[in-house]
Parts: sequence; structure tokens; C-alpha cells
Amino acid sequence: MPRRARLSILGIPWHIIQRGNNRSACFYAEDDFQFYLYYLEELATKFDCAIHAYVLMTNHVHLLLTPERLDSASLLMKHLGQRYVQYINRSYKHSGTL
Repeated sequence: MPRRARLSILGIPWHIIQRGNNRSACFYAEDDFQFYLYYLEELATKFDCAIHAYVLMTNHVHLLLTPERLDSASLLMKHLGQRYVQYINRSYKHSGTL
């Protein structure tokens, strides 16, 4: 059964939670946090999302952001997730999802 579509209203902040697969670790070292934040800022600018707050935990992330376009938040999270998983897989010689 497909998930119901999210209600997306421009100008309304979103609280996004991103967890590791099976709640496993996503961040292993300080450099991992820095990489994530660097690309969060870059991609938020590219996809027109205003980041209001964030919390990076070892096994999950909380973001409070306001998308400026209907697809802004989904594009931000897609590209950020892809880039970060590739970084982790290269850095720690992992493969697959995070």
C-alpha cells in the first residue's frame, strides 16, 4: 500500500527526520558531520530551502527547513542523501544503503 502524499504548502516550515537503516550509525567521526553540514548548506541554497535549525545525532538527523518550491525539500534530501552515502561508502569501504 503506497504512502499518502505529504501536504506541501509553500512558506510553511518542515520538520524532517532522517534515520540510519535499522537505526544504525550514520556518522562515525567529526569529519562526517562536517561533510554533511557543508553539503546541506550548499544544496539548500541550490534547491531554495531555508534551513532554520538542525540536530545531527550519531544515528539520525533532524532538520527544520522551509522549502521555497514544492519540490525543494525532496530534491535537497535526495541529493544530500546520495552524496553522503557515496562519501561514507568510499571513506569506510562500505557498500549499499546507509
